[in-house]
Amino acid sequence: MVQIIQAQNVTLAYLKEKFGLQKSVNEDFFTDWFENLPEVTEIEKQYLDRVKTNYLSLVENASLLEDAVKLVVLSPLLDLAGFYRPPFYIATEETIEISE
Repeated sequence: MVQIIQAQNVTLAYLKEKFGLQKSVNEDFFTDWFENLPEVTEIEKQYLDRVKTNYLSLVENASLLEDAVKLVVLSPLLDLAGFYRPPFYIATEETIEISE
């Protein structure tokens, strides 16, 4: 019998318990992620390690919802990449009100 689970109810802890999911610490797991990359400074490495730690903490016992990932991962990475400084700018969704 197939069991359907809502995405908001799935956590990493649940997947570990239910399916024996294990984290790989092998840095050569996806070698193509490390080829032809620019040098990263020590401060950038520390910042990225912090983002990684925050993400792993989030996914361990919380549902992987889009807004949480945006806050914990995407926003810090966009900041590190300089996307909050000119010539770039951000815009949020405009609120739309529907009435009868």
